[in-house]
Amino acid sequence: MLLRQLEYLVALARERHFARAAAACYVSQPSLSAAIRRLEHELDVPIVRRGRRYEGLTPEGEVVLAWAHRILAERDALRQELSALRGGLTGTLRLGVVPTALPVASLLTTPFCEHHPRAGVAMESLSSAEITHGLTEFELDAAMTYLDDDTLRQVHRLPLYEERYVLLTPVHGPLTGAARARWSQAAALPLCLLNSRMRNRRIIDECFAADGVTAAPAIESDSVAGLYAHLPGGRWSSVISHAWLHMFGVPDGMRVVPLEGPAHGPRVGLVVAAGEPRSVLAEALLKVAREAGVRDALDELLRTYLKES
Repeated sequence: MLLRQLEYLVALARERHFARAAAACYVSQPSLSAAIRRLEHELDVPIVRRGRRYEGLTPEGEVVLAWAHRILAERDALRQELSALRGGLTGTLRLGVVPTALPVASLLTTPFCEHHPRAGVAMESLSSAEITHGLTEFELDAAMTYLDDDTLRQVHRLPLYEERYVLLTPVHGPLTGAARARWSQAAALPLCLLNSRMRNRRIIDECFAADGVTAAPAIESDSVAGLYAHLPGGRWSSVISHAWLHMFGVPDGMRVVPLEGPAHGPRVGLVVAAGEPRSVLAEALLKVAREAGVRDALDELLRTYLKES
């Protein structure tokens, strides 16, 4: 059994299409198909359910796939340990990040690369479900996500910060001069918010409901960048996580207003798989994260913008 055959199987299960899997592995489709048939012959079990096109894996194939993920992860862990012994980590740290944590990811990735200049980072914006799958299948080394996610099992958690919600609103608007605002006052403004598929929006909706109102935003976005694109110009307001100020700041003509009542959200943190094989790159990121002071940096940033407002 060759490791390359296992890589082909993992690619096929991920892409669910022979041609796309072959392209991902930089081989021809006949070469990939032949390698998987050889794997079936060596293990003496059917792995792929074949019809006119890819139809999934057999029950035996699912077992082989789970072992393939583990074996390839063991290989990667071996390479990482050896590279560390040779004078520095190499390889690529695979980091999944929920979209609302992307604006602060550089607080970890930049010092990681400074500490380990021979290593790189491949960062993906993923949903909580995709992060859980990626950690389980050894497709991710680590992730930045909400720590209270019930689907996360057998992981080590390192809290980074707690989301704090504030109002971004025009300097010359309905709340001009207001030192603070209630959620009910924010709901009455022309709003743009993340859409309801986003975890952050569902949490914010709960905060509005706790103050007896329902927000009806005129504009919804599936990304923080899309939301911020609408804020300059003095028309729209938005409820944001204070962490977004790290990347996007406060647009011209806008100010930050603290929200009374429920204004704190869930914890965001770094998670890595708790089982074996141990990712040396993930352990290195954990060490960097413990020393990064993410919570203090974001709190100080918020205090600065509040003073300016």
